[in-house]
Amino acid sequence: MDTKAGAAADPSKNYRPIPNHETLAARWLESYDKSNYDRGLSAYVLRHTHALIERPFGPDVSFSQVLEVGAGTLAHLSFIRHRFGRYIASDYDQSVLDAVRDKPRPEGVELLKLDGVSLPFENDSFDRLIATHVLEHVASPHLAVEEWVRVLKPGGVLSLILPCDPGWAWRFGRNFGPRKQAQKAGLPYDYYMAREHINSIFNLNQILKYHFPKRDVTWWPFRLPLPDLNLIYAGNFYV
Repeated sequence: MDTKAGAAADPSKNYRPIPNHETLAARWLESYDKSNYDRGLSAYVLRHTHALIERPFGPDVSFSQVLEVGAGTLAHLSFIRHRFGRYIASDYDQSVLDAVRDKPRPEGVELLKLDGVSLPFENDSFDRLIATHVLEHVASPHLAVEEWVRVLKPGGVLSLILPCDPGWAWRFGRNFGPRKQAQKAGLPYDYYMAREHINSIFNLNQILKYHFPKRDVTWWPFRLPLPDLNLIYAGNFYV
């Protein structure tokens, strides 16, 4: 649809046609690790905050079946401390999976192409489901959450990390984050983020509060539950 729309635009008009989304996504993937995890404020924030949802789950904890949705470049995997029998790292984008296929992985970790909002698993299949920086991208987040809960066993845990976008601190922090590296790679960063981050932290927080009376949430770095003052929302939700 993007390509067709761009091709149909009259070049004589003072208007930029819709860019091809696959091209934008490819440029984002090319610069993702360097932009987000190599150095600078963004690297510090992301490395530190991935650990937030892992604090309750040390080496003395074991989950038989774990599913990570939207695993991307496997950024979260290195923060896992608990034991597991099977860990499925899934993503909808085959090019992302191909890019990480040769990355070293612990025993029991497998890669799988999955649509994260329509999972091909029976009810009560997993002990833990992880989705870091995923829910802000999903068109109907309440339906995604319901699907994730469906495949969790009673007593299972849903672990989420979300950016506090469009809170004031997050918008300010973008000036010191991955924007510059992404733009060097030819990506119109702010345009791409505007299309990708379709759910605000203000709305997601209310959805999660409604659905999960039993939850353990950390706002980072200031701990107060104020999206405008924080950069990251991290939570474990018990079903």
